[in-house]
Amino acid sequence: MAEARGRDTWGHTSAVLAMLANCNRDPKKSRAFSPADFNPYAGRCRRGIPITAGNIDVLRKVFVPADGAGAAR
Repeated sequence: MAEARGRDTWGHTSAVLAMLANCNRDPKKSRAFSPADFNPYAGRCRRGIPITAGNIDVLRKVFVPADGAGAAR
């Protein structure tokens, strides 16, 4: 019940914060803010790099020395 009240309160607060930020931003320099930008309960979409065999090979080439030095600590 307490979490629901917090979510509701942050919904109102984040709407006010977004309106305030949009009133004071330069439209030529930044995008418009949404209430989700200020709401800690809003779900964020995660945009990451998918892990593939090619990505792992690149990381090995960059971070693992070819001579094997430093592998054992």
